Amino acid sequence: MFKTEEQIRKMATLTGVLLMAAAEALAQEKQQPARRIIVSIPDRKLAVMEAGRVLRIFPTAVGAPKSPSPAGAFKIVDRIPDPTWYTKGRIVPPGKSNPLGTRWLGLSVKGYGIHGTNNPASVGHNASHGCIRMRNHDVEQLFEMVSVGDAVELYDEATPETGQIFAAAAVGVGGGTQ
Repeated sequence: MFKTEEQIRKMATLTGVLLMAAAEALAQEKQQPARRIIVSIPDRKLAVMEAGRVLRIFPTAVGAPKSPSPAGAFKIVDRIPDPTWYTKGRIVPPGKSNPLGTRWLGLSVKGYGIHGTNNPASVGHNASHGCIRMRNHDVEQLFEMVSVGDAVELYDEATPETGQIFAAAAVGVGGGTQ
């Protein structure tokens, strides 16, 4: 009889701990609202959105005509500070000669991401191999604003939403780097 009561107490304690852990996880999830990154490939701009509001707009470089940026809906799958670049038979460690710059935000489409650059003059042009390229100081700010799992939408043509977002940037709304 005592053994059964002891087992019930242990089960009740374990259930309470699990419920508290689940409640804590839900509370943490609600503390940081999901953010969306909207990239207008024709405008070569990236907007960080939260709850329908533009938090920041950044200039970007996008894919060159021979290696266009992919259009579609993706997610951030990894965040790497000071990335190493691996290319055909070459490895470029973090540093000034690394074409990925100081941060890498990997997307759910293999081989593509949002990253810094060792060539800041390319920002504002169709110059990348398909990734979204940013100035290092801008990608460092973006890196702190987003999380793994946040949505990334790349548009290869204007939509009413991108028109509204990036037209507002042209008149100085959104606190972006123009």
